[in-house]
Amino acid sequence: MRRPTNGYARRAVLAPLLGALLAGVGLTGCADEPEATSAMTVRVLVRDINIREEGVDCAGTGPYLFIHNRAAYRILDGDGKTLTDGKLPPGTSVRTFQEDLEVARIPTYCEFAIPVSVPARDRYRLVVDDRAPIDLTANNDEGPALVAVVPS
Repeated sequence: MRRPTNGYARRAVLAPLLGALLAGVGLTGCADEPEATSAMTVRVLVRDINIREEGVDCAGTGPYLFIHNRAAYRILDGDGKTLTDGKLPPGTSVRTFQEDLEVARIPTYCEFAIPVSVPARDRYRLVVDDRAPIDLTANNDEGPALVAVVPS
């Protein structure tokens, strides 16, 4: 018996195999459901004690120059896995103490507020500009937040 030369036999065999292959790929892709995340704010207080007006844009000074607007950051879990990353927003100067000095420029810290959405973990760390990780502490005083004070 002679085989057909028009390709019909090959198509008859290949079509079901291709269908099974595509169905298998689709099924394996469904198993990787994204992990649930929660919106919160990462608040970083840079205690640089710089003299400036309160409430203006700022960046870290002195040994903290690497903490600035557009600096790359990553939020890690306790195992070192990156949960989210991005660029820092501008910081805002906040007063170091409540006493009114009756002058426009006062000793301030620089505070950064970074909106993130991350999965629940027991431990979080912040890496800025590929420097050493900074531990973050949960704080819900002003809504869900992870807080770091630099230097700690």
